[in-house]
Amino acid sequence: MRHLTYLAVLLGCLAAAGWLEPVLRVGVLRQWRRLLLTVLPVALAFSLWDVAALAAGHWSLDPRQTTGLVLPGGLPLEELLFFLAVPVCAVLGFEAVRTVLRDEQ
Repeated sequence: MRHLTYLAVLLGCLAAAGWLEPVLRVGVLRQWRRLLLTVLPVALAFSLWDVAALAAGHWSLDPRQTTGLVLPGGLPLEELLFFLAVPVCAVLGFEAVRTVLRDEQ
């Protein structure tokens, strides 16, 4: 089960932020094209940076805590998912604050 640790942390992050969508109706997932235009360039840039850091030996991930699925360039699948999940959580959090502040006015 240890090989699922990284995935479990990512799922926890998504669960912690995911409730904001239906409860506060922030509308982030309804505007999925806009979300993709926000998240994909960030994920691409950081994935390329990570591949370079891994290749240079500046960065490593514990293979015991990942699934072992490795993308081209040596990037573990979980690392790509991190670069997708964390920005989505950040956008959900930001939009939740905007929604609450707007509703208070």
